[in-house]
Amino acid sequence: MTAVGQALPVADLPAYLLGRWRLEREILDVTGSRLGSVTGIAEVLDHDDRLGYTEQGELVLATYRGPVSRRLDYRLTGPGRAEVHFDHGGFFHEVDLRDGRWSTRHPCRDDDYQGCYHVVDEDRWRQRWTVTGPRKDHAIVTEFRRLG
Repeated sequence: MTAVGQALPVADLPAYLLGRWRLEREILDVTGSRLGSVTGIAEVLDHDDRLGYTEQGELVLATYRGPVSRRLDYRLTGPGRAEVHFDHGGFFHEVDLRDGRWSTRHPCRDDDYQGCYHVVDEDRWRQRWTVTGPRKDHAIVTEFRRLG
């Protein structure tokens, strides 16, 4: 296990990500107050030159409570690296976890998504997306814990 604040380098992205993960996501306003949450399961499957990522969970946002899902493709580009694409094929961002951390950006129309990955240890990693734009100003923080 790595010390607090340190990151675990990932040389083999499929070996690290493959499997099932418990996800806990918080949606926070600019003051850090909780706006909503998602709890669920993420699964990463091997598809030769890519990893198929799927998640299913429950979103709680204000008075709304309901199911959410997402699919992404991690197209492997080298040791510890991939291009992440949406399920419709569009490019999302690059990721390189060889140092255990990665910062990235995704412009989405008038909004800007600044993302960070942090590999905490063999069985836990985090993502944080800070979203700003004309109608958006919040953070999305997800922790993944390996199941089984």
